[in-house]
Amino acid sequence: MAAPVPVLTLNTGAKFPAIGLGTWKSKVGEVYNAVVSAVKDAGYRHIDCAHVYQNEHEVGDALKHLFDTGVVKREEIFITSKLWNTFHAPTAVPGALETTLKNLKLDYLDLYLIHWPQGFKENTTELWPRDASGKTQFSDVDYVDTYKAMLKLKDAGKVKSIGVSNFNIEQLDRIIKETNVVPAVNQIESHPYLPQKELIEYSKKKGIIITAYSPLGTPDRPWAEGSTEPVLMSDPILPEIAKKYNKTVAQVLIKFHVQRGLSVIPKSVTPARIQQNIQVLDFELSPEDLNTLQSMKTTNRYCSVADTKDHPYYPFK
Repeated sequence: MAAPVPVLTLNTGAKFPAIGLGTWKSKVGEVYNAVVSAVKDAGYRHIDCAHVYQNEHEVGDALKHLFDTGVVKREEIFITSKLWNTFHAPTAVPGALETTLKNLKLDYLDLYLIHWPQGFKENTTELWPRDASGKTQFSDVDYVDTYKAMLKLKDAGKVKSIGVSNFNIEQLDRIIKETNVVPAVNQIESHPYLPQKELIEYSKKKGIIITAYSPLGTPDRPWAEGSTEPVLMSDPILPEIAKKYNKTVAQVLIKFHVQRGLSVIPKSVTPARIQQNIQVLDFELSPEDLNTLQSMKTTNRYCSVADTKDHPYYPFK
């Protein structure tokens, strides 16, 4: 029997499985089977979703099937979703949550995150509202006001925990100072090319759990730059480390986060890989190998959303 997945405790007291199934870039027509396989066959109890992924309705179908057939009970699985940038106005937040709950066929979320600190133009059906030149159009809503509206959802029982995603230290400090409520989670890009040591150390001191997204370097993201960017999975250091433990490169990259006390959400729609990605609990990286992985840092951030760099709340300045 596989070792149990470590469970982290959020500052709300909620139990948070350290390894989850990511659903970003999982296509409609594929994500249903991925979720069912992950939960039924591989033992996942944490599914990471978002409105902008445009597949929550199919994730919801999978969850309903799993509940209806008795594979899991609702309280046995942890579901995260994220508020998209076009819904940052406090008046828009409750409706955005209701849409997500309807799509996921749930009465509540375990965790709801502000997906990005920068808001986009509201009152539009476009997820990426653009002007005639193709430039993303912004909203001037303050993310602190958005966060305050999110906290009301928790008070109403629609959400068990509230957090953020892609926030930097300054933005986290400001939210905490102005609301006196520490986010439960900050979901950030992290991998050996972007180890995020300073942000992780800060978060641990504040009681914020870090979830690492794109742990494998997300080479299939829509705006990938091809041969002009370093490809994490092709780094020659990684196969050498993986060979020591008789593991795959992906398993080493996932273990890198688990061993640092983070949660991690690798994405796959392939059952064999979904299984492999959770089979990282039967080995420990040596201190030397862990240090090597933390020291591979490049200047590379795969998910920088370059089109929004001029937004006043852009987090990666």
